Amino acid sequence: MNVTVIGAGNSGLAMAAHLSQTGHRVSLWNRSKTNITKLMETHLIYCEGVIHGTVAIDLATDNIKKALEDPDIILITTPAYSHKELAALIASNITRETLIVLNPGRTFGALEFQEVYRKHNPSLPQDIAETQTIIYTCRKTAADAVNIITFKDKVLIASLKAEENKDLIHRLPECLQPYFTPAASMIQTSIGNVGMVLHCAPLLLNTGWTESKNSTYKHYYDGITPSVSKMLEHIDEERVLVSETLGLKVETTREWLMRTYHVTGNDLFECIQHNEAYKTIEAPGSLKHRYIFEDVPCGLVPLEAIGLKLGLSMTYTTLIIDLAIKLLDVDFRKEGRNLVFLQEGENKLDIASFLRGEKSRA
Repeated sequence: MNVTVIGAGNSGLAMAAHLSQTGHRVSLWNRSKTNITKLMETHLIYCEGVIHGTVAIDLATDNIKKALEDPDIILITTPAYSHKELAALIASNITRETLIVLNPGRTFGALEFQEVYRKHNPSLPQDIAETQTIIYTCRKTAADAVNIITFKDKVLIASLKAEENKDLIHRLPECLQPYFTPAASMIQTSIGNVGMVLHCAPLLLNTGWTESKNSTYKHYYDGITPSVSKMLEHIDEERVLVSETLGLKVETTREWLMRTYHVTGNDLFECIQHNEAYKTIEAPGSLKHRYIFEDVPCGLVPLEAIGLKLGLSMTYTTLIIDLAIKLLDVDFRKEGRNLVFLQEGENKLDIASFLRGEKSRA
């Protein structure tokens, strides 16, 4: 299969290496040439962890036309804040119909991607899907090296056509299929986005430690204390209530950890402490990190927006968004997925029905 992987970060390197190692032809695209100069010269990715050794890929490029010459599938691994720009870029350069998968979409990723793509290329429609999370727990260790700590199990995936979700798995490269399971609808992938629960509040509530010049800490093991964990459970309750109101209750973050990582625990804190895959993950050294700049505008903001639209109390979610705005002096509500892009003119959507897969347009 000809696979185009978009983004050469943690997940992009892991996915490119995994796919190439299992026999697929991989083209790896990254916007910044500086970050892939070595890969462009050698085409080699150095892996440690559950995939170990040196893996050769077919192409590393910053030329989007080359990357999109003939993809059987496009796997986007960049942070969600880049999805709008990528949708326009791909729409302007792609020449065939294919499957585009956002790994992950975060909240309303596929919806946003479709709306932007449609505006730039209405004559060549694409099948667009999103995952609940990336299947790898991994960290990039150099420009051409990645540590793949573990594979996640039963990651949910959904397309814009709910009735096609079961068949969607079979359109993925064979080596990826065992790690995915079809969602009932996009409620499970978009509202099921647990990254916004596990990333934002811990980093913001540990700002002093994060910005300390004299110490570092583990994001999950040290940063999520029993009290912080209680806050996360309150945010999680609001997230689950949104999904229940939309008509399909999603699992809690604790239940997700138990299913995905096969851990046990009486509460969220215990499950995190029992997760061996989290032991080595360092906290970011700055608040200017995707845990804030991706997960607040592309996670908490749309969660709050649809919750308020449904008439629900979103007190804890609102608190964390407000804290991020005050600490970073960035209007994440204005810049983020605030539902405005889904409510304009002829593109107006009945979001609840759309997420359930019942219909696409109001």
